[in-house]
Amino acid sequence: MRYAREKTDDPVVDGLPNYHFLVRSQGTSRALLESGINPIAKVKASSGLRVPAILISSSPHKVGSRETPWQDTFAPDVGHIRYFGDNKSPDSDPGTKKGNRALIHQFELHHSGDEAARATAAPIVFFRRVRKGHVQFQGFGLIDHVELVTQYHAKLDRYFSNYVFDFLVMDMAQEGERFDWSWVTGRRDRLLDNSDTVRNAPASWRAWLREGISGKERIRRSVVKLQTAPTRDQQPLARSKEDLALRDIYGFYEGRKARFEALAADVVESRLRRDTTTYRKGWITPPGSDGGADFIGRIDIGRGFGQVKLVLLGQAKCEKIDTATGGNHIARTVARLKRGWVGAYVTTSYFSERVQREVLQDAYPLLLINGRDLGAEVTLMAQEAGFRSVTELLKKIDATYEERLAHRQPEEILTS
Repeated sequence: MRYAREKTDDPVVDGLPNYHFLVRSQGTSRALLESGINPIAKVKASSGLRVPAILISSSPHKVGSRETPWQDTFAPDVGHIRYFGDNKSPDSDPGTKKGNRALIHQFELHHSGDEAARATAAPIVFFRRVRKGHVQFQGFGLIDHVELVTQYHAKLDRYFSNYVFDFLVMDMAQEGERFDWSWVTGRRDRLLDNSDTVRNAPASWRAWLREGISGKERIRRSVVKLQTAPTRDQQPLARSKEDLALRDIYGFYEGRKARFEALAADVVESRLRRDTTTYRKGWITPPGSDGGADFIGRIDIGRGFGQVKLVLLGQAKCEKIDTATGGNHIARTVARLKRGWVGAYVTTSYFSERVQREVLQDAYPLLLINGRDLGAEVTLMAQEAGFRSVTELLKKIDATYEERLAHRQPEEILTS
């Protein structure tokens, strides 16, 4: 959605749905995203005080910057968002910050065993800033867990305390994956009591009101994808952003396809981190000596003494966009996998149904990234890094190719 500085009620701004139009509520102030944590003003209804909603806004494209020296995690398709609170100062008590206080109070209500108390709780609505003035709706939900953590502020060269919140993103399948803002509008009406506002609430919210947090896994959003994907779903729509990105990628590496391995390694890293996986970047194998592996990485599960480290063996194929990738290349990658290893296969083309069935039937631990996914991920990576074009990102990654080459055994990633 377009979140323009000029707050108009036009349905469309710059060719995109207008945020301010979609969340308008007659006779009330605008629901803004000017901060990271944005509680809508309390309403005094007949059933008592209630916060209509708390809007969360995150800017992952600023991760690692002076303004955002931490990393929020958005994985709404598996019902999870991890968000760092609004304390940035070593000299402040994180519990005194307005946003943190609001969320901690809601955490108590979200975990209350009293249905009447839960009825006063506010839904948390999530937005992700793609770039300046552009936001993407990420769902709604509850606070699942709160933790006090220590962070490091690079600008000040000091440590500070902050709260980190794990949110449960709730299911909207019965609503056709559409969020009805009239529910929030009703919650802002002081003439409506809590029972009146529930009528417009999503089914998962009503289920939580009845059952409490103990039934959270039944209401968690979970996007179940078909096990095999037809060709049309693996190729981007003609002239779409993903299609243009994919063609830029193929053209950029034409005549020097070995260097595509650097991009493939970064795409796998971005994809796994987006899915809340702890990933450690490794190296790229020199051409002619890869033995079935183009890049090496590591997936870490757990922490400390009991941590499990998995070697990730990556294969990268920059090939014709309209021709299925060869099954022999996938078989070669799988043949290199040892017990406890996982594979990743990145291609600019697509996987035939036969190849997909073989991977599924034999339960190969193999992450498959087709041309459409590649175009989408690279587009997102460029946006989050602040590049004006995909080509700018490709040039930056390509400049690192030589320094990332290493003639090493995959097992060495376990001790690095």
